[in-house]
Amino acid sequence: MSAFLEFHLIQNFAPSNLNRDDTGSPKDAIFGGQRRARVSSQCFKRSIRMMARDYDLIPPAHRGVRTKKLKALLRERLADREPEEAEAKIEVALGAAGLKIKEDGKTEYLLFLGEGEITAFASLIAEHWDQLPTGGDKKSKKDAKSALPPELLKKAKALLDGGKAVDVALFGRMLADLPAANQNAACQVAHAISTHRVEREFDYFTAVDDRGGDDETGAGMIGQVEFNSATFYRYAVLDLNKLHENLQGDDDLVLSSVEAFAKAMVLAVPTGKQNTFAAQNLPEFVGISLRHGVPMSLANAFEKPVTARLDQGLSDQSVERLVDYDNKVSAVYGSDNDRWLVLDITGRWPDGKGQRAQKLEALAEQARAMAASALGV
Repeated sequence: MSAFLEFHLIQNFAPSNLNRDDTGSPKDAIFGGQRRARVSSQCFKRSIRMMARDYDLIPPAHRGVRTKKLKALLRERLADREPEEAEAKIEVALGAAGLKIKEDGKTEYLLFLGEGEITAFASLIAEHWDQLPTGGDKKSKKDAKSALPPELLKKAKALLDGGKAVDVALFGRMLADLPAANQNAACQVAHAISTHRVEREFDYFTAVDDRGGDDETGAGMIGQVEFNSATFYRYAVLDLNKLHENLQGDDDLVLSSVEAFAKAMVLAVPTGKQNTFAAQNLPEFVGISLRHGVPMSLANAFEKPVTARLDQGLSDQSVERLVDYDNKVSAVYGSDNDRWLVLDITGRWPDGKGQRAQKLEALAEQARAMAASALGV
C-alpha cells in the first residue's frame, strides 16, 4: 500500500535575503497572479542536509558527500601507501567503476556518494593493490582498465549502490554515464513560497573608515542590498516505501531517517546573508500528515494571497487557510486512514484534528511511530 509522509510548515522570516538569484536579489515567483517570495527547494535541501550533519542526526557512516574531490578523499583513506602509486591505482579503480578523473585530479562533475561507498572503494583498492596497475598516459590507463580481472570490474561497479546513505536515499542522484548507479529520490521538496504578496525592499548602507582623517567626511563605502520579509508555506513529502527500498530494507535505519528528517526539516534555516539579517526564525506551525492515496500539497490554499490585518498575523491566517483547504481536498481525495501530527504555536489548528505535540522531539518520535505503523515494521 502507498504511504506518503507529508510535511506542511508555516514559517515567518524577518527581513532577510535567504536565497539570492544571479543579481543578488531575493528569489521570487508569480503564484496566483501575484508576486511571492521564494526559497528554492535546493536551498532548503542543502540546509536540511547540513542540519542533519552538524547536529549528528544521522551517523557519519550513513551520510552522503557531494564533491568532485573523490580522488583526494580516497588518498586520505590510503594515507599509508606511497602517494604517487596510490594516485595511479585510485584512478584505475575508479575507471573500472566508470568514474573518470580529469587532469586537475577531480571528477568530471559533482558526485553524490555515500560515505559507505567511499570507504568501500578504499577497501577494494587496498584489498586488490597488487592487481591494480599504475597507468601513465590516457592510452596506458585505458589498457590498465581492460587488463583488470572481470571479477574486479564487477566488484567496482557494484560498489555504487548508494551505500545506505540517508541523504542520497532521500534526495536521489543521477550519474548521466552510469545509469545503473542512479537512485530515484524518496523525498520531494517544494520551493517555499510566501502565502501573501511580497514587494522587494532595498537597504542603502554606508561604511565608515575607522582610520579616516579629519578631512575625510564621506563614507568609506556605500552600497545597497535587496531583502524582503515573508511568511512561507513549506512542503515536502516522503515516499516511505521508496525510502525503505533505497536504504536496502534496513528497518531501523529507515525509521531513524524519518525521525532525523522531521527534526532537520523543521530546524533547517538557509544561511544566505544571515550575518547581515540574522533571520533565525523557526516555524510557527508544523503539520505532518500520513497519506495512503496520493500526496497532496496544500499550496493552493494560498492561490488567493493572505492579506495583512491589524488584528491577526499572517502566520495565524495562513494556518487557518491550511485547515480549510485540507478539509476540502481531503474530503475528495483523502483516505479514511489518513492521519495528522501537529506542532502549533499559533493556536489556530483545531482541536481533534490530529495528534498534538508540545516539543519538536516528541513530534519527531511520533513521526517515527507513524512511519513504523505505515510500513508494518
